[in-house]
Amino acid sequence: MNASSPSTHDRSASRREFLRATSAVALATGLVWPRSVHAAGDEAIRVALIGCGGRGAGAAYNALLAHPKVRITALADAFREPLERTLNSLRAQADVDPGRVDVADDHQFVGLDAYQQALASDVDVVLLCSPPGFRPAQYHAAVEAGKHVFMEKPVAVDAPGMRRVLAANEVAKKKGLAVCVGHHLRHEDKHSEVIQQIHDGAIGELVYLRAYFNTGRIWVRPRTPDQTEMQYQVNNWYHFNWLSGDHIVEQHVHDLDVCNWMMNDHPVEAQALGGRQMRADKDYGEIYDHHAVEFTYASGVRLFSYCRQISNCWNSFSEHAHGTKGQVNIEGHGSSVLEVVGQKPVVRKRGADGHQVEQDRFFAALVGGQPFNEVDYSATSTMTAILGRMASYSGQLVRWDEAVNSQLELGPKALTWEAEPPVQPGPDGEYATPVPGVASAF
Repeated sequence: MNASSPSTHDRSASRREFLRATSAVALATGLVWPRSVHAAGDEAIRVALIGCGGRGAGAAYNALLAHPKVRITALADAFREPLERTLNSLRAQADVDPGRVDVADDHQFVGLDAYQQALASDVDVVLLCSPPGFRPAQYHAAVEAGKHVFMEKPVAVDAPGMRRVLAANEVAKKKGLAVCVGHHLRHEDKHSEVIQQIHDGAIGELVYLRAYFNTGRIWVRPRTPDQTEMQYQVNNWYHFNWLSGDHIVEQHVHDLDVCNWMMNDHPVEAQALGGRQMRADKDYGEIYDHHAVEFTYASGVRLFSYCRQISNCWNSFSEHAHGTKGQVNIEGHGSSVLEVVGQKPVVRKRGADGHQVEQDRFFAALVGGQPFNEVDYSATSTMTAILGRMASYSGQLVRWDEAVNSQLELGPKALTWEAEPPVQPGPDGEYATPVPGVASAF
């Protein structure tokens, strides 16, 4: 234990006070708590991490820092190696009591059904950080199990998945479950303060928006002789549409969410172009390496959206709003600048990392018995990104209502190691890539 850790008696007393306080708030607000929170016999808020990649490890660490009662008691992943790597990493964090990472051997679950085993364990909160294609099924199962949820963005990779998430979320609301979604920019002061200025009219009427997520190439994991096709694709999930949604959905959704926030709305249509230039071979699955999308909102305001994963090019992770009286420029991991005509620019530094702040607020709401649910706007932002991908892949003008009601499901009928993935390599080992003008948006 750390020298500053409270005694067992103090922690038990705190646990009793915590339960009394949150029960009172729940009765006052009508919030319904999962049985597992009330039934806990010690001070811990038990947390399961589902998806032990880099973001999962980061989310678990953020959860540990967010509240002293948090204990990581279960880990689940499709593969053993990332689970063990994350477990060792969490236990080695200098600012976390290693006793708070209390994952017994029988609470280390591996396989495509590992999430079900984690949900069946005695946990209060689950962190859903698996590939996005798994998110709708895992969120549905977590809600059915009565667990509070932190889940990473995006919340789905296709319209049916998005609708499934929204349906599950209505159940989550009725059960009073706290749900946080990993749109960390929503929790950064540089964003919230300057976007409030936009809403207050500081830059006048919005004329157009710009958004960028331009980076270099990302990781790829070589195929091994013993892998099935399903194992290979799940291990290289970013490069397959049914697992990642393409990088416009998996990554650029951050910027699109910010732009929807600026507009207090979602686009009504999109037209786009995109393709593959620098990773057009069998090692990189089927997704594009660049997209350029023009989104149009109901007001007529247009958003010019660009994302690229090509090395040795101009990079930017940023969002920009242009109005009749000025403009706002926000760097994702930097500062925000408010420029009003005739006035000195106002610069706001980044401040606290939103990855931590979102977890701080999530656990504070959970412990305080306050409603907390970020799914509705997150689903809209995910659908915005899916709309852009549909337009980019097809080369067609795609309207919001058509996209939202699409019946196209990207994933396999059954998710097992023995199942055939929905896309297969050709005789040369390469995967077919959507061709604009040929591929259907639906």
